[in-house]
Amino acid sequence: MSDKDGGTSFGIGFIVGAAIGLAIGFLYAPRPGEETRELLKEKAEEVKGRAEEVIEKVKETTAETKEKAQEVIEKVKETTAETKEKAQEKLKAVKGKTK
Repeated sequence: MSDKDGGTSFGIGFIVGAAIGLAIGFLYAPRPGEETRELLKEKAEEVKGRAEEVIEKVKETTAETKEKAQEVIEKVKETTAETKEKAQEKLKAVKGKTK
């Protein structure tokens, strides 16, 4: 698993694991079949809603990270251009002194 996923895989795995655990728990609970199916349906809808929330959060975090990365890249480009310009000026000055 990559460190770059920000815990997304863990979150999704946790939700899936919780859903499976609930399903197994309901299947072994002493309830009538119709009631158990209704409970499973409700819990599945809850898990789906939570999964959608996690996915939305991941999308937001990814967008924010991308934006911050673009800002850093722009700053690096600006700094590099400034440094290059200063180096060229100093090189011209040194060449002028050696002539």
